Amino acid sequence: MKQYLETRQAVLDELGTTEAGGLTSAEASQRLAKHGPNKLREEEKTPLWIRFFQQMADPMVIMLIVAAAISAATGFIQGEPDFADVIIIMAVVVINSALGVIQEAKSEEALAALQEMSAAQSKVIRDGKMVSLHSSELVPGDIILLEAGDSVPADCRVLESASMKIEEAALTGESVPVDKHADVIALADGADDVSLGDRKNMCYMGSTVVYGRGRAVVCGTGMETEMGKIAGALSEAKEELTPLQIKLAELSNILTKLVIVICVVVFAVDVLRHGLSNVATEPAYLLDTFMVAVSLAVAAIPEGLVAVVTIVLSLGVTKMAKRQAIIRNLSAVETLGCTQVICSDKTGTLTQNKMTVVKHELSCDENTLLAGMALCSDAKWDAEKGVAVGEPTECALVTDAANAGLTSLVEEEPRLGEAPFDSGRKMMSVVIKRKDGSIEQFTKGGPDVVLGRCTHIWEDGKVVPMTDAHRERIMAANKAMADEALRVLALASKDLDEVPADCSPEALEHDLVFCGLSGMIDPERPEVAPAIKEAHDAGIRTVMITGDHIDTAVAIAKNLGIITDRSQAITGAELDKMSDEELDRVIENYGVYARVQPEHKTRIVEAWKSRDQIVAMTGDGVNDAPSIKRADIGVGMGITGTDVTKGVADMVLADDNFATIISACEEGRRIYDNIRKVIQFLLSANLAEVFSVFIATLIGFTLFQPVQLLWVNLVTDCFPALALGMEEAEGNVMKRKPRNASDGVFAGHMGLDCIVQGLIITVLVLASFFAGIYMFTGTIDFEALAAGLVSDVDEKGVMMAFITLNMVEIFHCFNMRSRRLSLFQMPKQNKWLWGAAILALVLTLIVVEVDSLAMMFFGVHQLEFSGMLAALGIAFLIIPLTEIYKAIMRAVEKDAERMYSSRRAARA
Repeated sequence: MKQYLETRQAVLDELGTTEAGGLTSAEASQRLAKHGPNKLREEEKTPLWIRFFQQMADPMVIMLIVAAAISAATGFIQGEPDFADVIIIMAVVVINSALGVIQEAKSEEALAALQEMSAAQSKVIRDGKMVSLHSSELVPGDIILLEAGDSVPADCRVLESASMKIEEAALTGESVPVDKHADVIALADGADDVSLGDRKNMCYMGSTVVYGRGRAVVCGTGMETEMGKIAGALSEAKEELTPLQIKLAELSNILTKLVIVICVVVFAVDVLRHGLSNVATEPAYLLDTFMVAVSLAVAAIPEGLVAVVTIVLSLGVTKMAKRQAIIRNLSAVETLGCTQVICSDKTGTLTQNKMTVVKHELSCDENTLLAGMALCSDAKWDAEKGVAVGEPTECALVTDAANAGLTSLVEEEPRLGEAPFDSGRKMMSVVIKRKDGSIEQFTKGGPDVVLGRCTHIWEDGKVVPMTDAHRERIMAANKAMADEALRVLALASKDLDEVPADCSPEALEHDLVFCGLSGMIDPERPEVAPAIKEAHDAGIRTVMITGDHIDTAVAIAKNLGIITDRSQAITGAELDKMSDEELDRVIENYGVYARVQPEHKTRIVEAWKSRDQIVAMTGDGVNDAPSIKRADIGVGMGITGTDVTKGVADMVLADDNFATIISACEEGRRIYDNIRKVIQFLLSANLAEVFSVFIATLIGFTLFQPVQLLWVNLVTDCFPALALGMEEAEGNVMKRKPRNASDGVFAGHMGLDCIVQGLIITVLVLASFFAGIYMFTGTIDFEALAAGLVSDVDEKGVMMAFITLNMVEIFHCFNMRSRRLSLFQMPKQNKWLWGAAILALVLTLIVVEVDSLAMMFFGVHQLEFSGMLAALGIAFLIIPLTEIYKAIMRAVEKDAERMYSSRRAARA
């Protein structure tokens, strides 16, 4: 049953209740058992231990666990179990999972601190008496009483309204409170239903009474309310991977395939090199060959990458929290960095959600207009808090007067009589005793109706008869304000000799003197226009989605720079006439969507996503929740946002500030850039390890043991990698277009960078190995190496190669502060990088120079000082060699960009 299309009595009969007596307690109990409590269903929280293991579902984490299992198995097979590798790898896995769980728990705690408690009590007619009950005990058929300040506890059909106005922004997006009445809603010609925002005889859970009072019958409770329907739809929304998760999964797949190929190739080459017949007579040789393959697998997997990425994201989350952006899952940080479209709710997000007087058209003096408007209002000025309290429109008038110093009007000029506001006549009149003892009437209302009651007008400080020219001037001013989407009210006055015995509208509202007009609007947040401009410069498009009328939406959008013409705006009714395919084709033509329903918002998000755009959706109302969840990045408002919205958002703004979103986008770009630097840094190192071990294996000797490679991956590489993650943004990251989310992790020649830099490091490591042998023997016996005859001198070469590998990574981390800029062009030093490099250097020197530790960890003796210096010198060459490579790549990419620009100009 659509209650808004039925009479009050028909609704009461359908619900089996009466307006005067309500339900009996017995009937209410039965209905409560049938319908359940009047509250939204809450999702069960995932237990901590499950969330911990969910963190391990990442493909790269699984690879680490497999590597640990293989290492343990081969140790047992060889009869020499060594759990160092296993312990190190599993420690990385556990730390990574713990970090993820801890960060999510912190975000949930911060979010919980923002949750606002809704009104828990409702005034209900039960057994013919008015009682106060917990709102969760309401059932369909209950008669409830509403007055200003009450939260509507359920979906209800209005039975009686005494100038009742309800603010429904959280549900409909409409910023202006809605006048409620008890009459049947008439369908428009050809229509079969009425939009949510136009159901003037209904009030819904989640809205607030801001003026007047009323009586209503409960039609729906809990999940059967409009809010409940939205909450239920959220559970059906699909969870999607973020761009970073997709890229890391791709990287994991690449590395998995690489590991398998390397192991197979090395095993096959080694077997073929020694001959199948020899291998058949030496079964132990197969195990040795397998261990070499395991070494290469360890070398190929960047064990620290997952932990480093997690920590970098966590640091970004902490930084964002200080700037009022609470991130609910780590990957949302990076997703913000590639956002291309921000679909933003208007009310409370782009605007202040506070009606404000912004323009006057005066006939009398200004103080008279301001005082008259404020006195002819039921809102009051709270001097202690410095704010007006009451219905938003009247609060705007009282605040306007207070800003002019008129804060004590009610005390100084008391009200002696009144004709309350009525939606039928659209006016309100009051009789006031002025400070000088005179009695004056003020009438406030719609310009057309007030003007119709005026016979005179203030002009040059005198009261003169109203002429047609006056009326035309006033209506022209009214139209000019309306064209700016202002809500316009008129004020008229009249001197009285005494307080009338009858303060009825008929007695008061005639022969009035016109005073002036006041235009008000829910103004834009002052920081939003610059934020939208910054977003535009960064290639991020802002789209306004609102339940407001199109005129209001267009005016606000023009002021903010979202659109330039009304043709770029469209209404929800017009959207209904479009198929999804049509909307997909024209979605880029529109920057404003007005009078929309919740399902429209989801369609808009889907249409943008169909264009392969990364979409952020912001909002505070329940009506925003489905689209927030469907968007790539959902942004909820922490102050004005509903619990449902905050619960599904990826990011919650503690200050409800749109500019915070743009700051978060900038931070997301910085973090993603740094993550790519980290990936390139770690992969170039791992490729060098693979190439070095592979070449050594082909020659016939073992260069590094798995534990040595783990040391480089988890100690020497990880600390500098973490510091790279804290690098400041290069140049102005908000002056470039968003990256394409479909770009692979190696886009922009990063794959080539990894390979070339990996080969450079390989050459340096192998050069150090052979230089070490030559330094201590004066010759290099390749035949002995190929035969596997490793001497103590050869171990010196291994130690030099190991030290060079460690040192080259420490030096190389400074190269990676920028993928293209010269190290010597970087404007600021990264103190964290210096600290990490020094820490990695000290730890490496300790473990290789203290003989007992060198034997304990690596089974070799310490290296002489001369060998140490030679290894350091060779490692330092990574800096000039990389500088040369960067210079070449800058020139190549500049030429490519020039050629692309030329071709584009030619096509144009």
